[in-house]
Amino acid sequence: MTAQNTAAYKHVQGLSRGLAILRALNRAEGNWASIRELSDATGLHRTTVRRLLETLQAEGLVRRSASDDSYRLTLEVRALSEGFTDDEWISQVASPVLGELLQKVVWPSDLSTLDGLSMLIRETTHRFSPLSFHGAMVRRRLPLLTTAAGRAYLAFCPDAEREDLLAKLEAAFGGLPESTGGRTALRKMLEKCRADGCACNFGEWETEQKFIAIAVPVFRGQRVAGCINIVMLKHAASIEQAIERHLETLQASARKIELYFNDK
Repeated sequence: MTAQNTAAYKHVQGLSRGLAILRALNRAEGNWASIRELSDATGLHRTTVRRLLETLQAEGLVRRSASDDSYRLTLEVRALSEGFTDDEWISQVASPVLGELLQKVVWPSDLSTLDGLSMLIRETTHRFSPLSFHGAMVRRRLPLLTTAAGRAYLAFCPDAEREDLLAKLEAAFGGLPESTGGRTALRKMLEKCRADGCACNFGEWETEQKFIAIAVPVFRGQRVAGCINIVMLKHAASIEQAIERHLETLQASARKIELYFNDK
């Protein structure tokens, strides 16, 4: 076909706009964005963006997260783009599992993945839990050393990765926080986490001292793909009670996500 013949065809504006939405999602941090963010990124009116997203969702290329109404790339987009990451894969798989977990424990849960030197919340049930005090948790960062999810990652990731992360934390913050008791005490705590099968936060996270949490890893092969937690008010239960009541259910949820990976 010659260039002259090609130019004779009418430009399909709707297709171009749909591709613009996919490109914007591909460039967005975490590969997710709201309608407003997509409108700002593409210059398209929000009504147009919504209509395009509904079409892309019907085609299976994007999905709307019930956690925060953002739109995300799906597994189907792997055939079209490299923008779909393993982090988004686990996020999509975990979403219905977290919903089932909420029905069993009522307390809210988060799925987070390592992002630099913190854990990034990618899915959550805070929005739906009647016991949650936090409406917006998606995209929030959790410190590695003072949250259950961060400690779970450090405890269960490969030894070499753990030592590398600790070295980077020391370099970034001028040493480990006094609350950790130093490397020796931190290693003992992480060893206990591995023995217990979970990591805990007793309210050490400076901005969330009213809450406790337990967290477990989600493995993909030998590496930790992410962590899921259960968050509770400190006065509602002790860590021991939280573990006794909910750890088995939390671990079962993690195994359910892992089974999906093993089937692939």
